[in-house]
Amino acid sequence: MDKKALRELLQQVANGKTGAEVAAASLEKQSFTDIGFANVDLARQKRNGYPEVIYGEGKTAEQIVEIAKVLQQQTAPILATRVSPEKFGAVKIALPEAIYYKEARCTVIGTALPQTKSYIAIVTAGTSDVPVAEEAAITAETFGNQVERVYDVGVAGIQRLFARLDVIRGAKVVIVIAGMEGALASVVGGLINKPLIAVPTSIGYGTNFGGLTALMTMLNSCASGITVVNVDNGFGAAYSASMINHL
Repeated sequence: MDKKALRELLQQVANGKTGAEVAAASLEKQSFTDIGFANVDLARQKRNGYPEVIYGEGKTAEQIVEIAKVLQQQTAPILATRVSPEKFGAVKIALPEAIYYKEARCTVIGTALPQTKSYIAIVTAGTSDVPVAEEAAITAETFGNQVERVYDVGVAGIQRLFARLDVIRGAKVVIVIAGMEGALASVVGGLINKPLIAVPTSIGYGTNFGGLTALMTMLNSCASGITVVNVDNGFGAAYSASMINHL
């Protein structure tokens, strides 16, 4: 509901033309749009600070387009995660302004928000972790954050980490992404005085157990100030980091 419609509704309540219960029902109805296969949340930005994000995996291209069209009425930019190249091809036809970030598997519709002066450092152990890191980076940039990428600085060649430590320490919040045994989060956590969000990835051989080993390492870290998100959840890490960075 736009401001004009809201004022009119409140004026009707004040004048006694509309009852409070009717007005409340009207406001509740306006908080989402039912498009049959989805109830698109139009009030999330007011509640949480960020609009609804489209999770593309499991949705058809047509469903992504219909949700995006509803969000476009009041949201910019629109972010869709886990979108395959094939789905994006169909999205692009319906929404020509959509931009695709292949490595991140993210689609952005509309101009990203202005960037903060402070930045989020996104650190990966290896190159194989970069797709998860790019999901985090595109999410953070779309939400208006400056991002510094520090990739491939894992513990197997720890001198690479020390060469970029000034960049990491200059960040307001740090995201560390690692597979295999996930040790990088503990190492970085012991070297900085900023909040650290750790992301375990499913990269690794058999006993990595699809990211479970890295997850358990990060959860059991003795370094203070580390928060851990789910396996491969670059989006979730960036969402939280963005909230911190905007404080």
